[in-house]
Amino acid sequence: MVTFIDRVTLHLSAGKGGNGCVSVKREKFKPLAGPDGGSGGHGGDVVLVAEPQVTTLLAYHHSPHRSAGNGGFGMGDHRSGALGETLELPVPIGTVVKDADGQVLADMLDPGMRFVVAPGGIGGLGNAVLANPKRKAPGFALLGTPGWEGDVYLELKTVADVALVGFPSAGKSSLIAAISAARPKIADYPFTTLHPNLGVVQAGDNRYTVADVPGLIEGASEGKGLGLEFLRHVERCTALVHVLDCATLEPGRDPLSDLDTILSELAAYPVPEGQTPLLERPQFVALNKVDVPEAQDLADLVRADIEARGFRVFEISTVSHSGLRQLTFALGEVVAEHRAKLAATPVQERVVIRPRGSKKEFTIRVEGGTYGNFYRVLGEKPLRWVQQTDFQNEEAVGFLGDRLEKLGVETELFRAGAVPGATVVIGEGDGIIFDWQPSVTSAAELMTAPRGTDPRLLQSNRRTTAERRDHYKERMDAKAQARAELETERIAESGSRTGDDE
Repeated sequence: MVTFIDRVTLHLSAGKGGNGCVSVKREKFKPLAGPDGGSGGHGGDVVLVAEPQVTTLLAYHHSPHRSAGNGGFGMGDHRSGALGETLELPVPIGTVVKDADGQVLADMLDPGMRFVVAPGGIGGLGNAVLANPKRKAPGFALLGTPGWEGDVYLELKTVADVALVGFPSAGKSSLIAAISAARPKIADYPFTTLHPNLGVVQAGDNRYTVADVPGLIEGASEGKGLGLEFLRHVERCTALVHVLDCATLEPGRDPLSDLDTILSELAAYPVPEGQTPLLERPQFVALNKVDVPEAQDLADLVRADIEARGFRVFEISTVSHSGLRQLTFALGEVVAEHRAKLAATPVQERVVIRPRGSKKEFTIRVEGGTYGNFYRVLGEKPLRWVQQTDFQNEEAVGFLGDRLEKLGVETELFRAGAVPGATVVIGEGDGIIFDWQPSVTSAAELMTAPRGTDPRLLQSNRRTTAERRDHYKERMDAKAQARAELETERIAESGSRTGDDE
């Protein structure tokens, strides 16, 4: 028998984006024919898909850790990396997806509905894409960003048209077995049903589903018994059927007191915003086990009182099938009327809002530490740019400085009171920590330097080739001038000696 699981925690890991490639095209007679490094592939997404054939979350209860494929690395000759393989996870219809804070992310109500619960990382750009007229041969590429990692919670809420509610051993499982092809476990002890059972009922031209919800007891809405665990399966039902046991032998119980207890528990259960409260939905009362003579007498006694409250009452027997046809046809009429009302209601057009983006795409927060204040830069772009930077490459670090400066980070740091050498952290938590040096400006594209280097970040005093060439010419000119002066002195001395000899 398949175990019914309706709550699981998924530990998801989307695919990481592939790194971009640094490559220079080399051909015969063209040793440097331009950059040709390809971009990395995007990481695979984790997608939830609503499947009608799936009825339980058991597979994710046993294997909660799921990962999508990573993107491939970029290669030379403008070859992009392979896209990461998308991971599709089928879930039952009616599954609610929540984040770690309990916020609803998606409600998988429609068959085939897809929801990207964990987006994959972005592939890094290759140096061919980063090239421009001012930076013709970049010596760096961008790294791929990591995919989303975290926990999500799946909660299954059964999608059924009719819910059978009542005390334990009231005959709900026997009723659903009598009116449908469902075969739930049936026994003569309380809480035989440990999970909701679904059955399909055909009443004339109407076909609908019925859910057998495990028994409710007093205090179920506060966590007693099993009722609270499964009351959420009643949320999406069109109508409720109160199954009352007219042949119970328990002291202090009768159909009227059982009905009052169930109604109070249903009233105490909060439904999600926008849904009809449980007690405002169509409700029926089924007086069960009337095949027992004493039960028939009790049903005749309480029927008038229940009808006076506004309920439609049916006297049924799951053994003799008495009254089942009338009950199923009455439920079919209510379900058909509800479906017709939904079909006549115009579907509200979904408005897609595409924000143009805020003028300020980051914030700077001043935080105090043991050794003074530091400045935390928060924002999607700065964090993504840092993740894409290879800090072993000076040119890549300079490119990051250019991007942050153009975004206005340096200006805001000045306004926040930062001084050269101040500690700056990008991102939450530990983030990326560095000492801020405002001397790194956006003039890198106007500078010429060997690939993979940035003259603004050079810490050594080693002279460049041009400087060594100029210094060599200066020395040669100085030596030539010194030889000329020596030659002039020699000629002058020889002339004076000749005059003395005469």
